[in-house]
Amino acid sequence: MSDHAQKHPFHLVDPSPWPLVAATAAGMFTGGMVMFMHSDRTPADFWLAALGIAGILFVMFRWWGNVISESKIYHNKVVQIGLRYGMSLFIASEVMFFVAFFWAFFHNAFVIFSPGVTEWPPAGVEVLDPWDLPFLNTLILLLSGCTLTWAHHGCLEGKKKDLVQGLALTVGLGIIFLALQMYEYSHAAFGFADNIYSSTFYMATGFHGFHVFVGTVFLAVCLVRAMKDGFDAKQHFGLEAAAWYWHFVDVVWLFLFFAVYIWGGE
Repeated sequence: MSDHAQKHPFHLVDPSPWPLVAATAAGMFTGGMVMFMHSDRTPADFWLAALGIAGILFVMFRWWGNVISESKIYHNKVVQIGLRYGMSLFIASEVMFFVAFFWAFFHNAFVIFSPGVTEWPPAGVEVLDPWDLPFLNTLILLLSGCTLTWAHHGCLEGKKKDLVQGLALTVGLGIIFLALQMYEYSHAAFGFADNIYSSTFYMATGFHGFHVFVGTVFLAVCLVRAMKDGFDAKQHFGLEAAAWYWHFVDVVWLFLFFAVYIWGGE
């Protein structure tokens, strides 16, 4: 072995411009949005935020494209273990993200509003029927978890048809979920700024909807890769990470359905 040969199983990435470009784009987006929310906003503030989000999307496309290319050569078993640890910690951070919204919802229900003194939900709020669209969306997400598991097993067993069909169905169900949630929002009898109930409701369910959107895009990329034979039984961490993320989204929705729609709407 020469002195310059790699003597460890880890992947040391080459110098990359994407962290700096991503940070710059994120700063532009955040700064533009903060200025746009002020009463003295200008069209330049909107365009700064728009340029920032365009930069973020560009970096995501190029950076993750690089990771996919690197996976074919450098992602051995040791590297995949590290990636799994990283994805696990990311999902753990997402759990705490939603804990904040559940905390806000229950804090206002139990502390600020007291039985016999004030009501929860506040008087005058016409809550959504949990057994209408929310229940239908629950069934859709549970079904999507089944189709994704089918796709995962298809990958492990080398059945490309099952993998592609399962991913296509999961992506379709994710799109249907988002369409129904937008329809629900457009017909809700309360707005975001009406009261503390409506604010916590839209923050919790809205951020969940955003996570469904991200997960759907994640799975759509996996679908394209699967159609191009980008996964096999030994090398499929991208699919596995997308599956973990999607199942996490499913579990969060179950908590939202029972806590916010059923219990919170009584």
